[in-house]
Amino acid sequence: MTTRVAVVGAAGKMGRQAIDLITASDDFEVVARLGSSSDLAEMLTADVVVDFTVPAVSPEIVDFAVSHGLNVLVGTSGWSGDRLAGLGRRLAALPEVGVIVVPNFSVGSVLGTAFAAMASRFYGSIEIIEAHQSGKVDSPSGTAVRTAELMGEARAELGPVAAPHADQRARGQQVASIPIHSLRMDGLIAKQDVVLGGTGETLTISHTTYSPSSYAMGIMLALRALRDARGLTVGLDKLIDLGMPSAAPAPAETFVE
Repeated sequence: MTTRVAVVGAAGKMGRQAIDLITASDDFEVVARLGSSSDLAEMLTADVVVDFTVPAVSPEIVDFAVSHGLNVLVGTSGWSGDRLAGLGRRLAALPEVGVIVVPNFSVGSVLGTAFAAMASRFYGSIEIIEAHQSGKVDSPSGTAVRTAELMGEARAELGPVAAPHADQRARGQQVASIPIHSLRMDGLIAKQDVVLGGTGETLTISHTTYSPSSYAMGIMLALRALRDARGLTVGLDKLIDLGMPSAAPAPAETFVE
């Protein structure tokens, strides 16, 4: 059975890539391509919706889609924790509808975030440096925010990280107490470094995107999961088995603040 897809943000880089992938697949077809001047009702010919727009527009698209019983794959950055919480509450009243929000479709990026969350319990000083092409409109990136939030959850019992002089603007924006520094430059696609510091050492977990082709597997994986999605799912990591070991918490004295 072929699943009909409406792509919103069809003219953008990610929208075009999604359309190419869907067109090449045997189990999906694009039935609507929406741009900034399109009537949202055009998506009602589809079974599911893919949103690759901008942060200011994305909530309206998701709201319209779920109101009409359509599952949505959100690839747009800028969905904060508060905004996601509100969406989760909305979906609780719509048990037959599902939304999957993916900050980054790269499997390597998902692994880097998982490794950072694991390592965060062992270090008291952590910062994130993320870099994207100059046209990216939001900062910090959704991937960096998600990484910081997951590290915050992993070390919840340990309290905030050491972030001296946080009142100075050059120290970055704090998410879950972790400073994030954003670069927006020509010549880049995407790069994220999570730097963790302890006594006499630092650990850097780095991921670099060299080509948008790295997103292809994640986009199709999320699309196939979208058919049966219910409620709110955040992160590609929720859709794949990372095989991460369940490590016992390190002794408190291991951490250096």
